[in-house]
Amino acid sequence: MQHLAWRAGFGASPSIIEDWTHKKRSKVISRILTGPEKDAQTPLKVRDVSDLPDRNKSMSPEEKREVNRMNRQGIRELNLQWLNEMVQSEHPLREKMALFWHGHFACRTQNVLFNQQLLQVIRENALGNFAELLTAVSKSPAMLQFLNNQQNYKAHPNENFAREVMELFTMGRGHYTEMDIKEAARAFTGWGYEGDGSFVFRPKRHDNSDKTVLGKTGNFTGDDVLKILLERKETARYITGKIYRYFVDENPDEARINALADKFYTSGYDIDALMQHLFNADWFYDERLIGTRIKSPVELLVGLRKTVPVAFEKEEVLLSFQQVLGQVLFYPPNVAGWPGGRNWIDSSSLMYRMQLPKMIFYEEEFNITPKEITPEMGMGSYKVTMQLNESVRKQYAKKIKGVINWDALLKDYEKVPREKLADAIAGSLLQTNKHVSRQLLENYADASSRENYIKTIAIAVMSTPEYQLC
Repeated sequence: MQHLAWRAGFGASPSIIEDWTHKKRSKVISRILTGPEKDAQTPLKVRDVSDLPDRNKSMSPEEKREVNRMNRQGIRELNLQWLNEMVQSEHPLREKMALFWHGHFACRTQNVLFNQQLLQVIRENALGNFAELLTAVSKSPAMLQFLNNQQNYKAHPNENFAREVMELFTMGRGHYTEMDIKEAARAFTGWGYEGDGSFVFRPKRHDNSDKTVLGKTGNFTGDDVLKILLERKETARYITGKIYRYFVDENPDEARINALADKFYTSGYDIDALMQHLFNADWFYDERLIGTRIKSPVELLVGLRKTVPVAFEKEEVLLSFQQVLGQVLFYPPNVAGWPGGRNWIDSSSLMYRMQLPKMIFYEEEFNITPKEITPEMGMGSYKVTMQLNESVRKQYAKKIKGVINWDALLKDYEKVPREKLADAIAGSLLQTNKHVSRQLLENYADASSRENYIKTIAIAVMSTPEYQLC
């Protein structure tokens, strides 16, 4: 159940795990998938940005700078709001799936309204139907802008959007030709957006002649091409493979993936049903699969804050944490998203990960220089990227301050005898190698009171290499 809590969310308290162990696994999974009975999804909206002017050539330099500043601030607020929602949500699987799709449909835009719209599309459809999710994302202004489809018209087709839809969003490499991309690009001509973020089809820009895509010929539109891609079993196989590597194991098991992909395809791309099959499979709980995934930076941060709630005096420090750890929401490194797995860890990032709980819960100085976002990783604009780096630099030199709420953690262990506390805490916080050296933990413990002992042992456990795994 601990394994399930981490893979289907961001971990859970010992009391929740204890409750789950007394219920049928299928019922626990069903509840995880559906969320609370009255699941009122919180729309993440930093402010009313509908009136935020679109940056254009007629603006003065001062006006352009102000629009850029407002967009940057809005994206920072949206980042923090989503991070908080992951911590507090009563439907953690939806947020975990949204985080997965956020990487799958990697996108960067300076426009906070477009970011807001795309995130809402992803969160609303995270456990719904992949065909609907793909269509909604493909028509989002954020994606159309990022992949240059606003510049795709019949006289001069732009292939960026068509290429990424095939290579990254549906079938994956090796299942289409360059000619398929060229023909599909013609089908997507005329797809664009307005400044208010609404999708628009411009008939005069659309190529109305026949196209041949993946062996089919017709006067196809963009919607037709998406349907053709969804008809291909390679799409179900590619998406299922990515979900398997994200939620199960980086080393793919072809037989299991193929079996899941067949069910996914037959269901008409029902994401909820796919996850139900995955979490109910006996092999999902194989000991060899437990504690084998390296937590992404966001998973690590959210997990820490779910274990011990903390309200930071200046929430912007969470942006600095993300940058140092190498995963800033809304700033994927490229069109393929974050590579994940062992790429999260190098000698410096591992040391920082292990120091993070002490920095937060002992309120130490945040004295590690964050990795800079480059123009290629950022927004493509040197000036915007440098401004982002500067704002983060100002944060990292400050002492971390926050209101830490230990009540829930202390309550979870109130009935555990003193001599068994260290083992109990390690057992509930770690997925693998739960028998961390008792002596090692005791070295970091404050034995002056039971309360201090629990706090310091918990921090020591969260500072181990084993805690990086889930």
